[in-house]
Amino acid sequence: MSETEPDHYAPRPLASWFYPAAIGAVLFMLLGVYAYVEHVTLDAAGLPVDERAAFLAQPQWVTAVFALATWSGLAGALLLLFRRRTAEVVLLVSLLAIAVWIGGLASTSLVRSLMSVNDWAVLIAVAAVAWTIYWFARHSRQRAWLR
Repeated sequence: MSETEPDHYAPRPLASWFYPAAIGAVLFMLLGVYAYVEHVTLDAAGLPVDERAAFLAQPQWVTAVFALATWSGLAGALLLLFRRRTAEVVLLVSLLAIAVWIGGLASTSLVRSLMSVNDWAVLIAVAAVAWTIYWFARHSRQRAWLR
């Protein structure tokens, strides 16, 4: 690297947008936790027949991975808000759990057949936002914004 090129990973002062972005990450992860709690407390008897079938076809391990994805995501976002280095690792766990969760939904044929294109689009959007939050944590660690 020449002297004229900037060091993109050099420690820098905390950006003014850090806290608004971290609060946004916490709010997004709270939505995930809300979706998880709603999922596990849902009474399947009140669902239409096809939705009930898809709900009951989900393996328990998929629900367990959903729990890991949402709760570790919230923990990672809170760690990010408090500027802790462990946020990056915890958010990576959440991101990987999201990938396994989506894979679990896709590998269950009844669930897969009953999901609409919009359902898949939402899952992809969730994964994309989770990736962005993980990238934000990684970026923050590289800039020495996390302790």
